[in-house]
Amino acid sequence: MAAGGGGSCDPLAPAGVPCAFSPHSQAYFALASTDGHLRVWETANNRLHQEYVPSAHLSGTCTCLAWAPARLQAKESPQRKKRKSEAVGMSNQTDLLALGTAVGSILLYSTVKGELHSKLISGGHDNRVNCIQWHQDSGCLYSCSDDKHIVEWNVQTCKVKCKWKGDNSSVSSLCISPDGKMLLSAGRTIKLWVLETKEVYRHFTGHATPVSSLMFTTIRPPNESQPFDGITGLYFLSGAVHDRLLNVWQVRSENKEKSAVMSFTVTDEPVYIDLTLSENKEEPVKLAVVCRDGQVHLFEHILNGYCKKPLTSNCTIQIATPGKGKKSTPKPIPILAAGFCSDKMSLLLVYGSWFQPTIERVALNSREPHMCLVRDISNCWAPKVETAITKVRTPVMNSEAKVLVPGIPGHHAAIKPAPPQTEQVESKRKSGGNEVSIEERLGAMDIDTHKKGKEDLQTNSFPVLLTQGLESNDFEMLNKVLQTRNVNLIKKTVLRMPLHTIIPLLQELTKRLQGHPNSAVLMVQWLKCVLTVHASYLSTVTASEKTKGATSPGQKAKLVYEEESSEEESDDEIADKDSEDNWDEDEEESESEKDEDVEEEDEDAEGKDEENGEDRDTASEKELNGDSDLDPENESEEE
Repeated sequence: MAAGGGGSCDPLAPAGVPCAFSPHSQAYFALASTDGHLRVWETANNRLHQEYVPSAHLSGTCTCLAWAPARLQAKESPQRKKRKSEAVGMSNQTDLLALGTAVGSILLYSTVKGELHSKLISGGHDNRVNCIQWHQDSGCLYSCSDDKHIVEWNVQTCKVKCKWKGDNSSVSSLCISPDGKMLLSAGRTIKLWVLETKEVYRHFTGHATPVSSLMFTTIRPPNESQPFDGITGLYFLSGAVHDRLLNVWQVRSENKEKSAVMSFTVTDEPVYIDLTLSENKEEPVKLAVVCRDGQVHLFEHILNGYCKKPLTSNCTIQIATPGKGKKSTPKPIPILAAGFCSDKMSLLLVYGSWFQPTIERVALNSREPHMCLVRDISNCWAPKVETAITKVRTPVMNSEAKVLVPGIPGHHAAIKPAPPQTEQVESKRKSGGNEVSIEERLGAMDIDTHKKGKEDLQTNSFPVLLTQGLESNDFEMLNKVLQTRNVNLIKKTVLRMPLHTIIPLLQELTKRLQGHPNSAVLMVQWLKCVLTVHASYLSTVTASEKTKGATSPGQKAKLVYEEESSEEESDDEIADKDSEDNWDEDEEESESEKDEDVEEEDEDAEGKDEENGEDRDTASEKELNGDSDLDPENESEEE
């Protein structure tokens, strides 16, 4: 059983990738990789058996998967049996594979047909599916989701049989009891449900983070003197996200919340867990835990009551590459999944890359506390880049071809005929002569390498770079533009800057003026250009700031306009002294009305002064900015 879900941005999401071994002697290994593909591998020969891409694999990536149990295959229709018998070598293969998605739908994939069998959508989940469990006897499917609900599905009709709220938060994991009458669910707490009535039978608490795996570890209780009701006395295991302890719980007869009876400690968060069930009180439980750090921890313990100290692993398995030469050191190869074989004395290990994993059967040796397997997987999944490098070809240009000179996107670039030296460059390459210089290659493409062309490109790109640098506060991008010494280029850049970026640009220049002297000299040039080009805009901004801040008690307005409704409201609000919010709102409204009155009056006064020619400030401002030759219409638009 997989402990982890799919890749997610949530820091409390399970680690690992959804994967599982098939129930029929683990003949197949299915995994849903992060690219949205479902891949089924043959464990015997490490060969890719099938690959399936759901139609909505980008929007609804697979978050969990589960093989249908072996017993369901006996209940299939004769038509399905006939179809299975036609497939050579697949008579023992489990047919259906359930896939939960990030958008809440559940897909049933047929490994015999190699295509989608059906889709469970209507009335189900409206959020990410976290876990899927098949019922061994009834053939129903149980799923839980981030939408806090548990759903019981009828696979034949693809409809919801029952849906109920599993927790006050996301339900992260499910597990069905050995007799099929109980269901474990994990949210904030672990709950044991009676499937017939959908009522909670027991509560269990102990994990601080979301539970990523739930599994029953025993079929019968250790004490067989009392009559067995199918659940009392059984042990089950739970693992949680970012938790290095696996807790073991026992279902007691007392109707009280109980804590874990024992725990297993591992080196990192579990990503895949497999175990062998204990069928009697003398048979130990064997546990294989794959951790995020790529190691496998093996435990062997007889479950019999309470144990105070966390149990450590009997054996740890690691895989590493061989160190070739004296200087090179072996590198660890991550183990992705591990499953016990039917003999319980060997282990199937899946390691390497998710896109091309290696599957190997390893015999267990209980005497060794640590096993390090040396494997060379470089030939298996290393990307081959040699062919891509040697197949680079240079395009051949004839005399009739037209070359577009690089320009600004959206602008028309000049069209020039192909140069005659193209053929010379091509012949030099073919004859195996000296390497062609970059200048000659640029000349062959008719790109102007002179200073003028370079300046044109900078003139077009610098305003864009500077704007982006100011908005994203990118230090390197700002340096690239602001460290230029070309005064003409600085003027053109400042002229093309959008108005809303002028104030941030001034703030950046002011900050840099206080730095290194050499940098300050460059900033003075920029500052001079900004003040010269955008003086009218800056003075307008300054004037509006002063007008807004003109709240001195000594100044009296020449004209005050008040509405009756606002007067009545203010009187009522002043009378109501208990409400502080209304009082503040009234103050803000009155201040805004005063500001509007002051602005209207200032505009009237300015209009009169301009007509009479008495506004000395405006005249001096025009002389300072060099805007006296601007049209009045343009000036008003600028303001």
